[in-house]
Amino acid sequence: MSGTLQLALRSLANRRTTVLLTLAAIAVSVSLLLGVQKLRSAAREGFTSTVSGVDLIVGARSGPLNLLLYSVFRVGDATANVSWDSYQRVANHRDVAWTIPISLGDSHRGFRVLGTTDAYFQHYRVAGGRALAIHEGKWFGETHDVVLGADVAEELRYTSGQQIVIAHGAADVSFTQHDDQPFRVVGILERTGTPVDRTVHISLDAIAALHDEAAPTGITAFMVGMRERTALLTMQRALNQYRNEPLLAIIPGVALKQLWDLVAIADRALMIVAAFVVFAGLLGMLTTILVSLNERRREMAILRSVGAAPRHIFTLMVAEAGILASAGVLAGIAITYALLAAARPMLVARFGIFVPLGGLTVPDGIMLAGIVGAALAMGLLPAWRAYRNTLADGLTIRI
Repeated sequence: MSGTLQLALRSLANRRTTVLLTLAAIAVSVSLLLGVQKLRSAAREGFTSTVSGVDLIVGARSGPLNLLLYSVFRVGDATANVSWDSYQRVANHRDVAWTIPISLGDSHRGFRVLGTTDAYFQHYRVAGGRALAIHEGKWFGETHDVVLGADVAEELRYTSGQQIVIAHGAADVSFTQHDDQPFRVVGILERTGTPVDRTVHISLDAIAALHDEAAPTGITAFMVGMRERTALLTMQRALNQYRNEPLLAIIPGVALKQLWDLVAIADRALMIVAAFVVFAGLLGMLTTILVSLNERRREMAILRSVGAAPRHIFTLMVAEAGILASAGVLAGIAITYALLAAARPMLVARFGIFVPLGGLTVPDGIMLAGIVGAALAMGLLPAWRAYRNTLADGLTIRI
């Protein structure tokens, strides 16, 4: 077998130009497939970690996805508010470590305004358990201070110290402006790649002031962190059976998985396209080997004349296909990791996608092994044709 591999390597070296082009095609296609696999895994992990470290999200009774969408992704609206008394009762429960109140309903130039407290900055976590961080300025301290997400500041070109006006409602255009109560930008958050970047943050006291209330009377939803996770399901059941008002408590991870299942069809479609690119690369390898067979008839005949059996010729052709595919896979892995290493800062800063540069996972290994296996299977066709060529056919000059 070692002799066959050496012979296959020498044969490939004699056709180095064609072989290198074929190798490049396989490497690029493998890099695309592996890169898509890495990015989709990282995107899914980031998606499911859009909110991290929160045990429960509680809102008015509607549906789990609706509650998740408006409380985390700022999409849609709540069917009703949660009373301040109910929120305080849960917040003061002995099993609850912390809560983050959320009040929605206002906007600024198409961006949702979120009213909350200091607990939001202290306890809210995004992908990978990362805490929110201030890029410029500080967290709000006064009633009419506002802290902007990174996208808000970038798209509207706001800096610290500027005054803005909050509008009632979540539409892009609102005819009810709170002109009498302007806010001052005091901080801009670092980019997270999550809906936080497209959110305008103010205090709950500011929300109450905008609506001529002395103190908050209700909130849209709130997030809960438990002291002990063993009490999580008990607390969820108690909130879902709360008698004072209809509440819904959801576990973010469970709801996020349901939401991911709804949007995963596009993810699968991208993976299928990448798989077809790899298949096209392997077809190119097969075409190259088949086209070269006629030019190599005399080479095969000489091998047969010096004692090579037909099975040796068969093994040689399959070995060439295996070597090309294996080398292409290795080159594709190297290209993928090089590109990911170069693009990693941009992916984190711009899209909030953190791609770990660890070793290949088991699914990655199975996928790459499948590519080599498919190449070996494709190599059977030219191997069979070479096997059938006779010594006389190889020595005959055709005109």
